[in-house]
Amino acid sequence: MKKLLIIDDEEFFCRAMKKSLEAKTDFEVLTATRGDEGMRLAKAENPDIILLDMMMPGMYGTEVARALSEDPATRSIPIIFITAMINEDDIKRGAGISSGKALIAKPVKLDELIEKIHAVLSA
Repeated sequence: MKKLLIIDDEEFFCRAMKKSLEAKTDFEVLTATRGDEGMRLAKAENPDIILLDMMMPGMYGTEVARALSEDPATRSIPIIFITAMINEDDIKRGAGISSGKALIAKPVKLDELIEKIHAVLSA
């Protein structure tokens, strides 16, 4: 079974995404609500992909992504940024990538998220 790690400070979002993704995919979904916790989980669990909120208190998602990319144990794990900083129209106009990572706008549409996950994993 593939593993997916969600790192997002919104606990409700994490619980809702975990429940929805586990119901509609074959992923085991792990969650972390802090950047440092997410980095520890990524290293310990070696997920197949990470969904990472860009704006979190204490440690921005971009900082988490940089730390993960610098660690040999986690650098090959693909990351999809999730953010409320942009909307779907921004993504359609070409703002769908940040620091070489895919972006998805909140509120997240489950089917689009699943499609993006599969596209990133098959790239």
